[in-house]
Amino acid sequence: MSQHPHNDPCNLLTPAIEIAIEAGRKIMEIYESDFAVEHKDDSTPLTAADTAAHHIIDAGLRELTPDLPILSEECADIPYSERAAWRRYWLVDPLDGTREFVKRNGEFTVNIALVEDHMPLLGIIYAPVLGVYYYACHGQGAWKRDAVNQPVRLHCRRWTGNRAVIAGSRSHRGAAMETFLANLGEYELIPMGSALKSCLVAEGKADIYPRLGPTSEWDTAAAQCIVEEAGGRITDTAMRPLRYNTKDSLLNPYFFAYGDATVDWSQYL
Repeated sequence: MSQHPHNDPCNLLTPAIEIAIEAGRKIMEIYESDFAVEHKDDSTPLTAADTAAHHIIDAGLRELTPDLPILSEECADIPYSERAAWRRYWLVDPLDGTREFVKRNGEFTVNIALVEDHMPLLGIIYAPVLGVYYYACHGQGAWKRDAVNQPVRLHCRRWTGNRAVIAGSRSHRGAAMETFLANLGEYELIPMGSALKSCLVAEGKADIYPRLGPTSEWDTAAAQCIVEEAGGRITDTAMRPLRYNTKDSLLNPYFFAYGDATVDWSQYL
């Protein structure tokens, strides 16, 4: 190849989507197995699915971009002294929404992001049970696709200031969240698992997903690219965009994913 294909990260989008779909296929084999169905309280199927997806993604990305490091939830112990030298790397959550997997509600995802200079340039969120994937690359918009229909371009929505539609977790509600909702006044809550909450914001079905609890960088990177390319933002509670690989810890600050960048959501804390 005369032209290096990685110079434009958007060239990596299609092959990375294929890798996510392959990982999702493997997760589905385990999710639909007799063992997984019968032994709901046993974490073995979840661990097997997580590990299998990790191996598929790891192998696929190494083949696609041998020169790029990979940071995954399954190999998160790379010291910051080593990570600090990375300018561009893959950030992966092979199975986001472990509670959703165990509860068998289908709301779990495969998340793959390409990060450069502390910001996600490319994001893929694939929900294998739902058969949909969301994807974006910097400057090329955000899209949603299923197995049947053509891709649909995503656009966040403006908030009218009336009743806010909130994408919220099925499993995490704390005091900070209760205060936020009380201050917001009238709202409607759409319960959803995994990174799909941010996707609801990107497709204009929710105004905001407030996450006032712990998450890790691989939980948000793909979503941040998708939400931003749809016209929204993912920021900390001081309304500054989330940044990646800037410190020893891989934990995010509390954050908001929202569609209308003209609203100061921090006033409701």
